[in-house]
Amino acid sequence: MFDALVETAASIAFWVALAKIIWVNILLSGDNAVVIALAARSLPPHQQKRAVIFGSAAAIVMRVLLTLFAVELLQYPYLKLVGAALLLWIGIQLLVPDDPDSESVASSDNLWTAIRTILIADLVMSLDNVIAVAAAAESGPQNGKLVLLLLGLGLSIPLIVVGSQVLLKIMDRWPIIITAGAGLLGFVAGEMALSDPALQEQFQGGLEPHELPVAVAGAIFVVVVGTILGRRRRSHRSEA
Repeated sequence: MFDALVETAASIAFWVALAKIIWVNILLSGDNAVVIALAARSLPPHQQKRAVIFGSAAAIVMRVLLTLFAVELLQYPYLKLVGAALLLWIGIQLLVPDDPDSESVASSDNLWTAIRTILIADLVMSLDNVIAVAAAAESGPQNGKLVLLLLGLGLSIPLIVVGSQVLLKIMDRWPIIITAGAGLLGFVAGEMALSDPALQEQFQGGLEPHELPVAVAGAIFVVVVGTILGRRRRSHRSEA
């Protein structure tokens, strides 16, 4: 078993998939990091750190379990097609500015209430993370998915908790990073769609030569549509 793990870790596909998992998880967890900060903002200073640590730890465990469940579900026919469509939508939404008045996060001066708020908010907002990370893991070696998920999520979480504010400032300064991340989600969606068991069975494995063109087309689709919708949203805001 150890030899198999070493062989898996030595493959290029493993490291490419790991990089995808870390990047999409960091990119899509900015909102979650903000939610954690907002939920803990009314606590006394000495409790804020505890709320962030405990709330984040509970959210991490929940997200790992949800992602493992999602990976298993993606083995069934047509579910990868659904997941690919959701990834395209998630990627497009990254490029569309949020409505600042569209959502609010309740804060509390009670530690456990704040932790509960963090956990519930993270559960509601983690669907995009779970789908994207599960899809990225699918592109890795078959016998290395669990290792990929644990490593990818394990490496991503400290960066999210510790550096969330830094990441948000970097993305504000260089929006091209968000555009590249949205394109990556479109790329992963294309890969995911063609690997659906139903399509593989129907075309008897003949789709492999088309994987790269479809993945690139997915990336271009997300960037183009997201950019157009983003410009429209900003235009409507300026008119209002």
